[in-house]
Amino acid sequence: MAGERRGNAVQEWAESFYKSMPWIRTRAAYGAERGWLCEDCLARGRVTPGVIVHHVIELTPQNIRDTAVSLDRSNLRLLCRDCHAAVHHPERNRRYSVDADGKVYIKADSPLSAQVR
Repeated sequence: MAGERRGNAVQEWAESFYKSMPWIRTRAAYGAERGWLCEDCLARGRVTPGVIVHHVIELTPQNIRDTAVSLDRSNLRLLCRDCHAAVHHPERNRRYSVDADGKVYIKADSPLSAQVR
């Protein structure tokens, strides 16, 4: 994978970028501008906290120092964990989600939702 993250770990070549003040400021400002709500969920009429500021053009060792890619707000999206996973791993797009307490939620558009009703 050419992106900045593998699993939950930041790629070694991206560590200093994610700890830099320009990124920390950009991330904070972008999240605040969007009310810390997932942009993809909002587009579907759902209100979900956004936790990951995602780079639309994926960061690579070759472009990470290009601020037009790494810090430009037009290349950012605020996403929840489920939407971020769907972007990076569409084949793993689950029909359910699990909250921090372990409670399972069946997604409304899942074939499983008809069985729960």
